[in-house]
Amino acid sequence: MLTVTTELLQTLRQTLDDLQPGAGAKAAFESPKVAAHGDLATTAAMQLAKPLKQNPRQLADALCVALQATLAFQTWVDALEVAGPGFINIRLKPAAKQQVVKSVLAQGSAYGQRPANGQRMLVEFVSANPTGPLHVGHGRQAALGDAICNLFASQGWDVYREFYYNDAGVQIGTLATSTQLRAQGFKPGDACWPTDPDNPVSRNFYNGDYIADIAADFLAQKTVTSDDRSFTASGDAQDIDSIRQFAVAYLRHEQDLDLQAFAVKFDNYYLESSLYTSGKVEAVVLRLIQAGKTYQQDGALWLKTTDYGDDKDRVMRKQDGTYTYFVPDVAYHITKWERGFAKVINIQGTDHHGTIARVRAGLQAADVGIPQGYPDYVLHTMVRVVRGGQEVKISKRAGSYVTLRDLIEWTSKDAVRFFLLSRKPDTEYTFDVDLAVQKNNDNPVYYVQYAHARICSVLAAWGGDAAALAQADLAPLDTPAAQALMLQLAKYPDMLSNAAAGFAPHDVTFYLRELAASYHSYYDAERILVDDDADKRARLALVAATAQVLRNGLAVLGVSAPQKM
Repeated sequence: MLTVTTELLQTLRQTLDDLQPGAGAKAAFESPKVAAHGDLATTAAMQLAKPLKQNPRQLADALCVALQATLAFQTWVDALEVAGPGFINIRLKPAAKQQVVKSVLAQGSAYGQRPANGQRMLVEFVSANPTGPLHVGHGRQAALGDAICNLFASQGWDVYREFYYNDAGVQIGTLATSTQLRAQGFKPGDACWPTDPDNPVSRNFYNGDYIADIAADFLAQKTVTSDDRSFTASGDAQDIDSIRQFAVAYLRHEQDLDLQAFAVKFDNYYLESSLYTSGKVEAVVLRLIQAGKTYQQDGALWLKTTDYGDDKDRVMRKQDGTYTYFVPDVAYHITKWERGFAKVINIQGTDHHGTIARVRAGLQAADVGIPQGYPDYVLHTMVRVVRGGQEVKISKRAGSYVTLRDLIEWTSKDAVRFFLLSRKPDTEYTFDVDLAVQKNNDNPVYYVQYAHARICSVLAAWGGDAAALAQADLAPLDTPAAQALMLQLAKYPDMLSNAAAGFAPHDVTFYLRELAASYHSYYDAERILVDDDADKRARLALVAATAQVLRNGLAVLGVSAPQKM
């Protein structure tokens, strides 16, 4: 049906251009809000009425006459109807809707995807500091980042996944000290353990059981290996540098295990420390100073971010000579641009909202050719976890939060991914553990996966050659239930494209639930394995195409499509 819609759209565009040169740019189809009104609709007559100085409804009538005279509309359209102030509703012939089944079966996993566009993009996500296991907020970010990467890959982009983390600084120092105290035999609650809630260092001490595990392995002189590093412990509890390096490597390995359990892979791990050791931070600061974009005040170096829309200027270098956190961010994003990534998306928590204006201001002030609005940001809220009707806030392993691996172990990788992607990123979300393990229609991931498994069961019971269904005569697919399902299949490519453009993987979850509902309705309305061979093959072709689109959509989310449940 995608080919049919494209042909009809081209015809509409040409007809509009005939009415007024350039008007073809207004050619577009939308789905009527009420299914009974038709299969497609266009508001072109309403948009053209004013410049043509015509009554919109009369113009719609004239446009219908012109369209009905074209070959494409004669071939594929059953009726054109003018409604309201000038809407044109289009009812397609069954043969037009049936084309989508052929397209899906011919293209398979490529259905809905666009060819390579030759453009590269980088998506930075998770980017957790190596100070503890990944929490459920990191899980939401991992699901979002991976799905957005899959969405853009489906639209022809060459997508690069990057994990950026702070491997130095105060937090890493606190991690090392916490581990050292454990290695020396102390534990939270002992007199030497910092407990002052008003002291940032004390408040941020790491109290989880995982710190004791790191200390034990350090004393045992173990070697730990992660995706980006390997380190062997000295075993000396006084060797704070060895403890620091071992703890970072240990937790990077732990995070790798979290990500493996979630089936997320990265192309690169970028170290914040490298921005300093390579001189990139100093270079960007010098560039900004030489460009006249900075000034000294109260012993600090300030950037004139108000010149670029920020609500106030920002400190770059504090009185003690250290840089504020957005300065290495500016240097980091310059490296993204220099590495050839013209499009960059950052997936971060809403607590990073304040950094957007500062980073973009710094990039514009650096004047290295980066366009305004670079990079794009997708901000997400944190996640509440409810189990047994009660909010779960603490994991013994982590000490103060529920870990991503906890959530996966309590439910499944598929449930965690689907649930965390089922709402807009900036929407508060409560993850109901009990719902995620239910095997009924209230559980959305089960509902979608069950639709796929149900189709696989039908195909297995038939036992024929599924590949042969691509040649089936689809004429019997003329019932309302079949046509409703085919229209839903036809929406997939545009949905995918729009979801990518809007950084909206939740649109995929909504679509899959609607497709599953359409299939379940079709299954309840019509027997598939009927005696008549022509009817049976047509219906099998339709459900096989439905299974393929369910698989394709679930793959975008990183969720499996089981054949049995």
